[in-house]
Amino acid sequence: MIPDLPAVKSERNAMIVAVLGASPNPERYANKAIRMLRSHGHEVIPVNPGHETIEGLAVAASLAAVSRKVDTVTVYVGPAHLGPLIPEIVALRPRRVIANPGAESTELKARAVEAGIEYLEACTLVLLQTKQF
Repeated sequence: MIPDLPAVKSERNAMIVAVLGASPNPERYANKAIRMLRSHGHEVIPVNPGHETIEGLAVAASLAAVSRKVDTVTVYVGPAHLGPLIPEIVALRPRRVIANPGAESTELKARAVEAGIEYLEACTLVLLQTKQF
């Protein structure tokens, strides 16, 4: 279980992370990632067109609506729905994209690598817990 901890500022390691496929359901991994990212001091931008707020954060309807420089996009959208979102991911130009289990995509990988964006197939929660994020 992920504890509900306040964000702890860690200026030197803090990142801006967009959670694509963010969910208000605390049982969903995307929601657990939002809470854990915040507990590790990262600024989180939930992205989901179906919600206005998640975990008290304003939600961006799309990646195109994000005006901040994003370090990481962590993906919780299955490949069947990811295709139309890939151009937005590439246009955002994050340093890296993390495809969480079930969100792996050969098309996203190819487009990210072509654009010079690091692509990982990994679990954000595990990366955070093992200090590899």
